[in-house]
Amino acid sequence: MRIIELIVGVDGTSRVQTRGFPGRSCQEVSHFLERALGQKQKEQLTAEFYEQNVSQSQQASEWS
Repeated sequence: MRIIELIVGVDGTSRVQTRGFPGRSCQEVSHFLERALGQKQKEQLTAEFYEQNVSQSQQASEWS
């Protein structure tokens, strides 16, 4: 299941969290929310971000 979660704190800070989007696709699907919320203060990448990159490297080495 793919989820985009917008979390707003009582102090007005917001956080966008994605689940189920491997690789850079998480950044692509959440970009519109990040732009609407203003300047990004920090980014924390999850293990899902690196999943696609690892498999692409493995495929490239298999094709060589």
